[in-house]
Amino acid sequence: MGAGRMSKRTKQLEQQILGRLSLGEPLTSICQDVGIHYTTWREWCRGDQTLEIAHARARDLGFDAIAERARLTARGKGEGEGGDSSGDTQRDKLIIETDLKLLAKWDPRRYGDKITAEHTGPDGGPIRSETRLDVSALTDEQLRALASIPAHRG
Repeated sequence: MGAGRMSKRTKQLEQQILGRLSLGEPLTSICQDVGIHYTTWREWCRGDQTLEIAHARARDLGFDAIAERARLTARGKGEGEGGDSSGDTQRDKLIIETDLKLLAKWDPRRYGDKITAEHTGPDGGPIRSETRLDVSALTDEQLRALASIPAHRG
């Protein structure tokens, strides 16, 4: 904070920002409306664990609000009905796709495409690696050398 500038931080302002954030409004827009820079809000959160937790909860609620609006928009619900439908199918599709892509980036654990691959051996056991050697092209000397190597039993 620069010299001569007073902090605008109040409980009322915090609640206003958290409330709007929980409705899915972007933090930068909220901060611009209330007259602070979003980095100021971030600093407040970094310096106050309770506010930081409240911010995370409000952000999660906001993501859910965005998802619900996308759902309602897909069903043709307009602004007064909780959705963002413009009545134009292509525009609505763009709105929905954009919101879902942003949600997947912002909260991949809940809104991302989860792809997992599990590798196991027989009956869920460990994977065993075996190397098969084509001995048909080996000379007798090479075969004798291989035969003298003790087998590894792992």
